[in-house]
Amino acid sequence: MATLDKIIEDFSFLDDWEDRYRYVIELGKALPDLPEDKRTLENKVQGCASQVWLVTHASGDPENPVLTFEGDSDAHIVRGLVAIVLAIYSGKPASEIAALDALDVFGKIDLVEHLSSQRANGLRSMIKRIREEARVRAAA
Repeated sequence: MATLDKIIEDFSFLDDWEDRYRYVIELGKALPDLPEDKRTLENKVQGCASQVWLVTHASGDPENPVLTFEGDSDAHIVRGLVAIVLAIYSGKPASEIAALDALDVFGKIDLVEHLSSQRANGLRSMIKRIREEARVRAAA
């Protein structure tokens, strides 16, 4: 998977929106498939028009664990958005995740304004779920 720095750098070289959408789709294709046994109702993100699944793993300090995420979607562009969200949040301590709004990053790459309202709402739902889970785990 691409790192966040790499994604931001790549977006800076793409002027055409068709090229940017193709890049988002490529990011989604590079995302590892989520095994069928993890595509459960519990892992499904509510509020997304497409099907989106997120799985959280915690390790390290129980009071502020490092969280890593797996994710997938049945839609190509949304799968790419999942890849970007995972690049933003995965591998960080829960307290840092809870304080980090990925929409700021999407604003830097000028992507949110070019998403349909359904995709933007789904993106917000993914971010909200990750941040809420991080808040709960950091407070535990």
